Amino acid sequence: MSETILIAGGAGFVGSNLACCLKGRYPDCRVIALDNLKRRGSELNLPWLREMGVGFVHGDVRNVEDLLFDEPLHFIIDAAAEPSVMAGMGGSSDYLIHSNLNGTINLLNLAVRHKAKFLFLSTSRIYPVRMLETLAYHEDDTRFALDDEQLHPGASAHGIAEDFPLKGARSLYGATKLASELILQEYQEFYGLQAVVNRCGVIAGPRQMGKIDQGVVTLWMAAHFWRKELAYIGYRGCGKQVRDALHILDLFDIIDYEMNNFDSVGGKTFNIGGGSAISFSLRELTEACEVITGNRIRVIPSPNPRPGDIPIYITDYRYATAETGWRPTRSMTQLLADLFEWIRANESSLKNILTQ
Repeated sequence: MSETILIAGGAGFVGSNLACCLKGRYPDCRVIALDNLKRRGSELNLPWLREMGVGFVHGDVRNVEDLLFDEPLHFIIDAAAEPSVMAGMGGSSDYLIHSNLNGTINLLNLAVRHKAKFLFLSTSRIYPVRMLETLAYHEDDTRFALDDEQLHPGASAHGIAEDFPLKGARSLYGATKLASELILQEYQEFYGLQAVVNRCGVIAGPRQMGKIDQGVVTLWMAAHFWRKELAYIGYRGCGKQVRDALHILDLFDIIDYEMNNFDSVGGKTFNIGGGSAISFSLRELTEACEVITGNRIRVIPSPNPRPGDIPIYITDYRYATAETGWRPTRSMTQLLADLFEWIRANESSLKNILTQ
């Protein structure tokens, strides 16, 4: 490829990794990272972007005047978002809605003007909380596990597929991403936009500035590295709630495939995640972090769940595999080892960010 690629949210965890991986694989491409640098720690990625030859624009997707590009854009990747499930709960939702919905609409308009192909990074959080709470599961020694028989379409022992029901509340964060998906469909139908949607589960890896409400795998590793206290929140405080995890490089692999095969993936929506083979309970995550760091920390049982919490979510990515041949290849062990090495190599610059 030798096209120009704009990545919104390009200095964040996902955006910076995609930008540098794309530039590394396709040196003739012009890759532009647009970011408002609001999330603490994103500024640490700027030297990496410069080193890789990625252009940087300090701008905000909420502001149309920041999206005026004279040069032709061939691809736009929307990785810009306020990613916290807790965002807007108990306070103002303005920033969340303006960033995640209005910002995406501004990027869609930009794509139409440039006739650019659009890759939208959505989220598994578009699926309603109460529907997910009714999944049939059982309790094993260290985790909750999905049953083979499920009540709802799109649910199975493999996890949640794209046709899982969408009726019900999901969080303001999930609602903004689902609303963006719906608007995107209209742009496809009436403006001829070429687009693909990836509903991502938990993504993790180096350069993620994990916090309590977003980035749990990095948060867990950082707490063990610096011997900070954690909590098992909800579900009797047993730590058996389960998520699957996707290494950031596995996300790059599907994005790379889509960009090179847009004629076959355009108009499609994929659930993208690690699946059951690359999943963890908090209890299992604790044990794995103990092994890698050599540190044991206090984890306090906190029985009461937070709004929006769910006991189990596993991505069923079989549709993506059927359409593209993609499947995740990096194990949970590799993911945690890569996180540990990144933290260890950048301990002084990360400590005040990852331990807050």
